[in-house]
Amino acid sequence: MVVTRRAVLKTLLATGVGAVSGTGAYGFLSGRHELSITQATLPVAGLPPALAGLRIGLLTDVHRSRWVSHEDVTQAVTAVMSQQPDLIVLGGDYVTWGDRQFVRPAADALAPLSAPHGVYGILGNHDDDHDMPAALGKNGVQMLKDARTRITIRNETIDLVGIRFWTKRQVDIAALTRDAAPTMILLAHDPRRLTEAAALGVPLVLSGHTHGGQVVLPLVGAIAAQKFPVIAGIGRRDRTTIFVSRGVGTIYVPVRINCPPEIALLTLQPA
Repeated sequence: MVVTRRAVLKTLLATGVGAVSGTGAYGFLSGRHELSITQATLPVAGLPPALAGLRIGLLTDVHRSRWVSHEDVTQAVTAVMSQQPDLIVLGGDYVTWGDRQFVRPAADALAPLSAPHGVYGILGNHDDDHDMPAALGKNGVQMLKDARTRITIRNETIDLVGIRFWTKRQVDIAALTRDAAPTMILLAHDPRRLTEAAALGVPLVLSGHTHGGQVVLPLVGAIAAQKFPVIAGIGRRDRTTIFVSRGVGTIYVPVRINCPPEIALLTLQPA
């Protein structure tokens, strides 16, 4: 029998979390709202010296819903803007289960985001292919749905390649990266795309999806996210670096334990 992340999180809530009511109450009342700003320096193979110090704001897994409020999202937006990144990446899952009633509220809460070199977004597994990207696009977000865009920063070229959650085959990703600039960043909601990225020689991958496990128990860890090559933070395979954000919202159960929500400020440096 396949044990899903959903089942694990529900079981943890009903048993371990429920048994320790104080911990469960903390995760619900406080833990899921204690947003942190994670600052990380990422080594990027082949990064031109001129791009050393480039700062990317990463905000992902908003999951705007009855449990993730407008205030939760605006807190994250304010945190990103306070860091004054050069560009901003939105990593998908703006709502939960494609819930249409929160598409516009999610997009509106993210509307204040801006950066000198643009705001770019991809789709997660909870996002539909039409309404969500359209709502974000109206607010100035350049949505990359299995697409590539080229930007110039400090007289250097960077290609941003954004894939949908359901784009998984290496051959499909290869079609998007073919003839790309040496400085290329793959925006992939699912960190399991690290496998394909490394095989294709992509220098950098930015992901979310895992929520960092959302419930991280002492001695046990993030049971619900163990299938991922990197659960949170920086990872590396061959010459490919990946950063996985814990994200902002919650899924399945509105609890975070030992796994606070975050926005990330990522500074690029030559590997």
